[in-house]
Amino acid sequence: MSDPATSRARLGAAALRIFEAGLAAVDPYEAVTRCLDVQGDSIVLASPGGGERRIDATGFGRIVVVGAGKASARMAQAVEAIVGDRISGGVIAVKTGYTAPLGRVSIREASHPVPDLAGESAAREMLTLLEGADEDTLVIALISGGGSALMPVPAEGITLADKQRTTDLLLAAGADINEINALRKHISGIKGGRLAERAHPASVVTLILSDV
Repeated sequence: MSDPATSRARLGAAALRIFEAGLAAVDPYEAVTRCLDVQGDSIVLASPGGGERRIDATGFGRIVVVGAGKASARMAQAVEAIVGDRISGGVIAVKTGYTAPLGRVSIREASHPVPDLAGESAAREMLTLLEGADEDTLVIALISGGGSALMPVPAEGITLADKQRTTDLLLAAGADINEINALRKHISGIKGGRLAERAHPASVVTLILSDV
């Protein structure tokens, strides 16, 4: 019969290994490396469900990165490591304190879950970057949990204060994230496909890390 203390120690060690394996499996950097690769002149996108898409990188004079979310800094790190100096520049918005060292993509910190002016400024910086996008541009968009709060561009006739008050009321009412996002896109000038509209006629690839 094994000693109870030894058994507890073994169970504890096994639980720790399981926990660490779980963290590694969902690490944003590793998630991107599983679905993005560069092979020669091709950018290869692998679907988690199987299949792949190949993009001829020589067909683009510019590759820019935009995005937002609590995990977007780690996602951008992976994109920079994989795509390298093909990236012309970019802007991502992260929750304050959720930064990571980047070389070609600029990080902007903002408030979450209630949006703030820093987030709006970051989102408008992304839109300005996309204004120069054309058929010669590939846009890589990185979206993760928290992205909607971190890119708050109010729709016409709506102010940032309106969006902040709306978010406060929804949170106080116990609305879940799906309900909050359903309303957010109707009072936003960037959500609901509008970011992709601003990138047109560029080609857009979106990597989404969802916790919903």
